[in-house]
Amino acid sequence: MANKSNYRWVAFVILFLFMLLHQSDRLLIGSMTTAIMEDFGINRAQMGAVSTVALIVAALFYPLWGYLYDRYARSKLLALASFLWGASTWLGAIAPTYPTFVVARGSTGIDDSSYPGVYSLISDYFGPRQRGKIIGLLQLTMPVGFLIGMLLGLFLSGAVGWRGVFYLTGILGVVMAAVMYFGLREPKRGSSEPELADMEQISNYRFNWQAARNQIKIPTQLILFAQGFFGVFPWNVITFWFVNYLQTERGYAESAVFVTMGVAVVALAVGYPLGGALGDFLFRRTPRGRVIVAITGVVVGAIMLAVTLSVPLENQGLFLACLTITAIFMPFPAPNMISTVQDIALPEVRSSSLSIQLLIESSGAALAPLLAGVIADQSSLKTSFLVICLTAWALCAAFYLLALFTVPKDTARLRQQMRQRAETEQQLQAEPAASGD
Repeated sequence: MANKSNYRWVAFVILFLFMLLHQSDRLLIGSMTTAIMEDFGINRAQMGAVSTVALIVAALFYPLWGYLYDRYARSKLLALASFLWGASTWLGAIAPTYPTFVVARGSTGIDDSSYPGVYSLISDYFGPRQRGKIIGLLQLTMPVGFLIGMLLGLFLSGAVGWRGVFYLTGILGVVMAAVMYFGLREPKRGSSEPELADMEQISNYRFNWQAARNQIKIPTQLILFAQGFFGVFPWNVITFWFVNYLQTERGYAESAVFVTMGVAVVALAVGYPLGGALGDFLFRRTPRGRVIVAITGVVVGAIMLAVTLSVPLENQGLFLACLTITAIFMPFPAPNMISTVQDIALPEVRSSSLSIQLLIESSGAALAPLLAGVIADQSSLKTSFLVICLTAWALCAAFYLLALFTVPKDTARLRQQMRQRAETEQQLQAEPAASGD
């Protein structure tokens, strides 16, 4: 058991590096957009289509990845996803024309939807009392990856060109594929659950359709599906339009935009693990703990965004301070939502459940920037942020309030299932001993 306890941190480091480097590759295209547009002679609409195709491909592959992860070895499938990341990035680097570049970058969506396996795997290394913090640390890779991608795109592309940057990140994908294939062990599904954690051997539990059908009927799961659709609206509106808002409506120079966004990203990086750790802390005291933290993040984030956008244009210091507080609280729901899925789902259908969750979120992600642009054309980006973000967060808060009533029962149901499973395992292990006597 000591070896398992020590190795889980090795597994965490491997998965953290995979997500960090993968996020950097995904997000660096934004900082190289101008160079790519000039190379292919395309306009903004054509460049936007590149990201849209990748998002559509990712959404389509979520259910397939979820099923495969719950059916087969997640560590090997993650190695495959990393290899696909490297190969598709290389295809983008050598693409001679715009249509071939669209196809190549669209194929990167296949590996973009591979994260449910990461969360399922890490949940079999870390038990319920620690999952929120660990998942929050893994999600730290998103803001940090954004910064790394921005730095690579802005500075390295000047020396080696945008194609050279893609060659580099493609190599990293192949390297991580080898690391995960040879270095990442596959734990038994459910091996970190308290009822099974002390057993030397447990059976191999794999995906089955009955468990999957039962999972999507669980009240808390249905509530998470609903809030997930609306919960991504603020994220995608802000990430897509906020730089433009700073430049056009607040009159920020490039240096001020860089500083403001840099501080906001650092604050986000604090918010993910902090929200996860707080969720763990309260979860150890009540099964409603993670939902309480999620509601707190939504409510405080909404209030602070409204305050931030109302700061006078000339007061950049106060604006930055308010934006920092907003950015700390905004990520609170993310690690707690994923942890809650692990708290209510059988180990063999966790990837599938999270895949459906992320598929629903992808639908909201696709609509958000367009809706924001339509509202902004009629009024302003500030109005667009307030209307979309506050409405979405109000709906999320309502859904989380409903979850406060359902999550204790659904969490208790899983614990009962795990106790029954532990009793079955003990009986199976006792039978050979009895026959030997």
